[in-house]
Amino acid sequence: MFDALSLADMLSVTWFLFAWFGFNLLIDISPFHKKSLSHAMDQHRRQWMMAMASREVRIMDTAIMGGLQQGTAFFASMSLLAIGGSFALLDSPDTIQRVAGDLSIPVEMSRTLWELKVLGLGVIFAYAFFKFGWAYRLFNYASIVMGSVPEHGTKPEEDLRYIASKAADLNVLAGRHFNRGQRAFFFAIAFLGWFAGPAVFACTTLAVLLRRQFLSRARAAALFGQRVIPPSDTPSGK
Repeated sequence: MFDALSLADMLSVTWFLFAWFGFNLLIDISPFHKKSLSHAMDQHRRQWMMAMASREVRIMDTAIMGGLQQGTAFFASMSLLAIGGSFALLDSPDTIQRVAGDLSIPVEMSRTLWELKVLGLGVIFAYAFFKFGWAYRLFNYASIVMGSVPEHGTKPEEDLRYIASKAADLNVLAGRHFNRGQRAFFFAIAFLGWFAGPAVFACTTLAVLLRRQFLSRARAAALFGQRVIPPSDTPSGK
C-alpha cells in the first residue's frame, strides 16, 4: 500500500508529523512555552479559580464552566461527524476528482494513494475526538472540585486556596487537552493540502499555527494583567 507514496509524498508527510509533534513540544514543554497564548490562558484559569474561592455567590463561575463543557461537547460531536465524512470519502474518489477537475484543482492520484490520504485524515479526526472527549470529562471533574470549595469565611484561607488550586489544575489540564483537539483540527486543514500535492501540503503545514501562539492580538490581550500563580504541587500546596 505504501508503495503508492512517492519520495515527495513521504518527505511532506515526515515534515507534517515533525511540525505537529514539534509544535506540541514547543507549546507544552520547551522554554518558549511561557511566551505562548496557551500559557497565558493557563495563568488566567488559575487566577479565575483563586477569585472564585473568594466569592460567596458563584453563579457566574458555574455558568462559565457550563459554557466550556458545551463548547467541548460541540467539538467532540463535530469530530465524530468528520470521521464519518472521511469514511464516506473513501468511496467517492471519482466524484471528487471530477469536481476538482472542473475547479482546476490538481488532485489526480491513484485509488491507493487516495485511500491513504483519506485514512490519514480520519486518524487525525479520531485523535481530535479522543482529546475533546477527555477534555469534557476533565471539565466535569473540575466543576465537581469547584463545588467542593467551601464558602469564603467558613474555612481558613489556606484551605480555600488549596482546594481552589486543585480545581485550577484540573481546569488547566482540561484546557490543554481541548487545545490539542483544536490543534488537530487546524492540522487537518493543513493535511487537506496533500490532496493538491506534496508541495502544497508542506506549505499549508508551515502556515498553520505559529502566529496564533506567539504573535497574535489574542496573545497580547491575554497577557494583560497576567500574574504567575504556581500549580498546586508546590511545597506550600498553593
